[in-house]
Amino acid sequence: MRSPRNESLTDVPPADGPVRTCILSRESDSPAHLVRLALAPDGQVFPDVRAKAPGRGAWIGVDRSTLETALAKGKLRGALARAFKTNDITISPELPAMIAAALERNALDRLGLEAKSSMLLTGTDKIATAARSGQVVALYHAADASDDGMRKLAQAWRVGSDREGSDLKGLALPVPRPILSLALGRENVVHIAVTDRAAGKRVSEALDRWLHFIGPESSPAPCDTASQGASAPRPRGEPEAVTTHEEFE
Repeated sequence: MRSPRNESLTDVPPADGPVRTCILSRESDSPAHLVRLALAPDGQVFPDVRAKAPGRGAWIGVDRSTLETALAKGKLRGALARAFKTNDITISPELPAMIAAALERNALDRLGLEAKSSMLLTGTDKIATAARSGQVVALYHAADASDDGMRKLAQAWRVGSDREGSDLKGLALPVPRPILSLALGRENVVHIAVTDRAAGKRVSEALDRWLHFIGPESSPAPCDTASQGASAPRPRGEPEAVTTHEEFE
């Protein structure tokens, strides 16, 4: 995930594609890296993580802790009133939790969609074989995966990636195997390997937003960003590595 926590978004907009501005930090980034908030007809503010709700939206790029502070101090209300051009808004004290839940659901749904499209592998033996043959572009683990299992798959990935001796490894997600199993519609999902680069980018973007928002303390096994290869969402504004196994094209 992004490190350190509360690292600001890039001040330089991407060269192409739309950009949006965080109403709290006033920094700009791609909508894929931000969370959209929308206004219901009754004035309730709700998370619109897929940016599909009609009407005016407000975008945030801060993490949960920063959002909770802004909510408690009234800064969020003022920013939303300006963004929606109305004071007739209601902000639930549970909004940060609602956003976290929506981002988690979105990330798990993305994993489920890629699984249905046969872009993911599960099962230690299948992943190890694919990793050694250079087919794995991203590697993820359940929160309750064993250290030994993660270590063995990381080694297989390094071998297949010609990265022996490096610290390339997968990313432990902040959900246990029952949740991953339900999301993918498969039994006992402990490890997940992405084998398609485009799918890897889609999964990484969904996980990136979620993990950035909930913050590092919510991850059971935080990893060094530089060591995770394609499975590691990088800090915004940091250029992508040129190594093929650390870049989605």
